This record gives sequence, structure tokens and C-alpha cells, in this order.
Amino acid sequence: MIERRPFESLGGANHGWLNAKHHFSFANYYDPARMSWGNLRVWNDDEIAAGSGFPPHPHSDMEIITYVREGAITHEDSLGNKGRTEAGDVQVMSAGTGIRHAEYNAEPILTRIFQIWIEPTKRGEAPAWGAKPFPKGDRAGQFVVLASGFEGDGDALPIRTDARIVGATLKAGESAVYPLGATRRGYLVPAIGEVEVNGVRLNARDGAAISNEATITVTAVNDAEIVLVDAA
Repeated sequence: MIERRPFESLGGANHGWLNAKHHFSFANYYDPARMSWGNLRVWNDDEIAAGSGFPPHPHSDMEIITYVREGAITHEDSLGNKGRTEAGDVQVMSAGTGIRHAEYNAEPILTRIFQIWIEPTKRGEAPAWGAKPFPKGDRAGQFVVLASGFEGDGDALPIRTDARIVGATLKAGESAVYPLGATRRGYLVPAIGEVEVNGVRLNARDGAAISNEATITVTAVNDAEIVLVDAA
């Protein structure tokens, strides 16, 4: 089953410096039908104005994955980590027992990100942060694992949960296949472009809540960039 969730149906708020859309209930947006999808709790589509951002604030017991779509995000945290993550790249923060962090758009242009929160399998572990570039050329025509809680996923950023985040870039007419498994849940969003997911058409930034589908076949209607969470 694939439920299309049109971008226009998402909750959210425009704060001026931040224009946020929420695929799931978050902040002042509440929809009991969109609380989570398996262990996937948050998928925010954020546009952050140049020279602005989120001041220091705390998190605990959550795996927080940031996928940068345009621009760059600059991270600082209470562990002393500092880093700048550019478009197409990914950062992961395992909040663990507690961490404070700030996220700023230090660029002269608008930054667009997906921020994804997944509930951890284990609680009470030490916090951690990491980031990594993922060249779009490596994802051309195929899914590449960006972050994973599974052994054997090689170069992916580690997360402490029963989930995997994958991405692909497809030219118009190209297809990519992902073996989700009928007992898993998937949530897929095209960052750009229109796609068909097992025959269901999605526009850019629409969500697709996927269940009871052993295999996902994504076909690009036009050039597309795709992010998929494989959730428990």
C-alpha cells in the first residue's frame, strides 16, 4: 500500500527566517493520523533564510539525520563538534543521554534541508555527531545507503536504530529498485522532480507512506532526487 501525502497537505509554519513543513505532527502542528510511521517520528522540510538558524537547544534519545538539499548548514554542539554540511551531504546526531546544538545557515543564500528524526533502539548511550559527503554521481541510477543502523552497510553514517536512509538521483525515464520487505515501512520524498513509486505519482516534496510492499520501484518522470527511509 502506498499513501500519497501531497506537499500542500503538510502542516507547518512560516516564521520568516524559517519556512517549515511537517510530514508528521510537530511543534504546533498536530494530526493524530500523522504522528509517526513505524519508528520514523519526524520529517521536516525546512527552508532557512541566509544568515539565520536555530540557536542552541537540547535533544535526548533521538537519532536526527539532516539531508542538505540546497545551500549548507553549519553545526556546533556541546561536545565541541563543529562542521559545515553542503548540499547533497548528510549529518547525523545521536542525541543519546543529552546534547545541545545549534544549526545555522551561514551562507548568503537560502538553505533547504530535510530533517529526519528516528526513535533509537537503545536509550541512555553517549551522544555523538558525524557528517559525510555523498557525491551525487555515486547515486546516479541507484539507491545508495546514506545512514544506517544495520551492520554491513559499509560507508554509511551510523545510526542507533532499526532503520536505513537511502538516496538516489535519477534521470528522466530511469528506474531504481529498493528491496523494502513486506514487513517494513518506507517513507519516500522526492527532493526534486516527479516520480512514480510502484505506479503512484508523486510531485516534488510529496510524501509516500509505504507498507506491505516487498519491493519499491521508483521511476523518474523527469530528473529527480529521492530520499527514502526504511523504518521498522
